[in-house]
Amino acid sequence: MSHVVSLAPPRRPGPDLRELLARVVRGDQDAFEALYDAVAGPVFGLVRRVVRDAAQSEEVAQEVLLEVWRTAARYRADRGEVLPWVLTIAHRRAVDRVRSAQAAADRDRRVAAASHGGTPYDEVAEQVEGRLEREQVRRCLRTLTELQRESLTLAYYRGYSYPEVAQVLGAPLGTVKTRMRDALIRMRDCLGVGA
Repeated sequence: MSHVVSLAPPRRPGPDLRELLARVVRGDQDAFEALYDAVAGPVFGLVRRVVRDAAQSEEVAQEVLLEVWRTAARYRADRGEVLPWVLTIAHRRAVDRVRSAQAAADRDRRVAAASHGGTPYDEVAEQVEGRLEREQVRRCLRTLTELQRESLTLAYYRGYSYPEVAQVLGAPLGTVKTRMRDALIRMRDCLGVGA
């Protein structure tokens, strides 16, 4: 009988984020510093996956952590853990930044096209087209299995990595990767997107 010896150092439990957040609500700056240290890495990682640009990602991550400081009292323990709450704020801020940048770029293109005698911009037609595209995506998502749909939602709308998706869903990593690949193929086919 052989014994396997682990060379990895034992994992120390992380700080109690709920306790830190409760202290932050009371204005404890030391608690916020500890909370900041505990969540800044995951927040920046998620924001970077959504925003892509490093400088903007740092800016958004700072905004998120400032929002956590200002809105700590809104956290409800009965609705989930602290880190997912913070990451939800981060994802929302990151998506807002991407949408804002896209809207500014679209405005610039419309202005440039109008000033150069291009095709006039039809805002109503664009809104209708966007609504139809969103409905088609929703319809295609309904054709997926629950595990596929949850996996895609966590990865593409919440910014989770494959290991994080596996952990949240309590499924083996290989299963999640397979389901995600199958789901993406089904979505591509349903949406009529070329390979």
